[in-house]
Amino acid sequence: MPNPVTEGRHPGEFILNEANGDLSRDNITIAQNVSIVPGQVLGKITASSQFVPLNPAANDGSQNAAALPIYPANTGAGQTMQIAAITRAAEVNGNILTWPVGITAAQKAAAIAALGGAGVLIIVR
Repeated sequence: MPNPVTEGRHPGEFILNEANGDLSRDNITIAQNVSIVPGQVLGKITASSQFVPLNPAANDGSQNAAALPIYPANTGAGQTMQIAAITRAAEVNGNILTWPVGITAAQKAAAIAALGGAGVLIIVR
């Protein structure tokens, strides 16, 4: 019997619906020393406007859900990367989003509310 293969997330797999003309997408800058996967919930560091994995315990802006990357990204020391992400006006499959390890139900609910907030309107289904 062949060995089973575990397939990772595909780019854009989490997107259910988005606004016409790519209005839901922006190019975002991934911060240095970060590894992300498609559909990972990201926060935006206020001082640098760079995105990192959501960190509910932070107080630098990355505690607020702000974007969902369409593609994976890996950056090293002193290296940033621009990728496409869903930043507004979309519906996404909440069952396949990637959340931080150990996130509480309350923190997850707050992140979902932030994504659905005014000016963003990313609806997690």
